[in-house]
Amino acid sequence: MLSFIAHGLCGLAPGHSETAQLKIPTAMIFVIDFDGTVAPNDTVDSLLGRFAADAWRDIEQKWVVGEINSRACMSQQIELIAADRKTLEEFFDAIEVDSVFVDFIRYVSPFAKIAIVSDGLDYPIQRAMHKVDMSALAIFANKMSFRPNGLGISFPYSSDVCAAGSGVCKCDVARSLDSDVVVLIGDGRSDYCLARTADFVFAKGSLQRFCQSENISHTPFTSFGDILTLLQRWDIRELVEPDAKRYAT
Repeated sequence: MLSFIAHGLCGLAPGHSETAQLKIPTAMIFVIDFDGTVAPNDTVDSLLGRFAADAWRDIEQKWVVGEINSRACMSQQIELIAADRKTLEEFFDAIEVDSVFVDFIRYVSPFAKIAIVSDGLDYPIQRAMHKVDMSALAIFANKMSFRPNGLGISFPYSSDVCAAGSGVCKCDVARSLDSDVVVLIGDGRSDYCLARTADFVFAKGSLQRFCQSENISHTPFTSFGDILTLLQRWDIRELVEPDAKRYAT
């Protein structure tokens, strides 16, 4: 069971309808990972496993051990994909999202900004959000393009000062969104840097293990159902206080 300790965070009972009427003086933003988080499966790994030459795994290992950065890894792997556009479109259309994600978005949107910030590919995220009628959500991800019998990639949200060399520097994106309270929801390596500075961290997978090893306060989760249940107990008015950074695992 998830637990959470913070300044008066149990002020609203589960399902309380008062949240939508709260007038919050400062901005909160949820920075949400996609692959392995909104989408239970890692879209990019599934894409590579189905359509790329086996060499993508060797490239992945070079990234894991630090021989190349994330941008180089993604660039080299995407080049190995061989499939026509129709086949790839059918694959992207089959991407599923967490069954409670839409309910989560509807609950938090009255009191917070929301951004999907992913070191994956923008096109499949856009397709997935369109399927669940969430096309209006802000999406920050590597730009995917179709090329003859394959895909291309570019990095509009990279940063020269990104310590991880990510295609999308989540710390840089979070700063650009200029919110007083940052809530990170993620599962992997691209979330590590932002986890150090976010006000609240919901973590699973390797992000949870990283937070444990680095003594970063966080709340573990399995699905958006876990997160939504907890959020329904938050007193949102207290969350925007500057000293509200408190957690329990």
